[in-house]
Amino acid sequence: MSDRATPPDSAPVIRTIAMPADTNPAGDIFGGWLMAQMDLAAGNAAARRARGRCATVAVEAMSFLSPVRVGDEVSLYAEILASGRTSLRIRVEAWRREREGEHTNRVTEAVFTFVALDATGRPRPLPAA
Repeated sequence: MSDRATPPDSAPVIRTIAMPADTNPAGDIFGGWLMAQMDLAAGNAAARRARGRCATVAVEAMSFLSPVRVGDEVSLYAEILASGRTSLRIRVEAWRREREGEHTNRVTEAVFTFVALDATGRPRPLPAA
């Protein structure tokens, strides 16, 4: 896990607003919604690198560090950590910015593993970088 106090310098892969439909009964955003956004961000990075279809095969060590509230802006940053013959390991960090201010904090981070797929859904080699 990163101990970074500020968001990465790169542009976010996804930036979205947490909405009321994404909450639990306590009014906090569901962890599953946040995980889905992270999977989308990792999938975007994987598809760009693989130049095609990819599938999530694993998620490592997800910890929820603080809640996301309705109206918060959620920014997701993806970084390819490693690539193999058919697979990619991608770290995703999720940061929130409160709706009516500039305070930001990291809310979670995880490493996703993706496999590049061919037209029949079988693993395929990654193209040269």
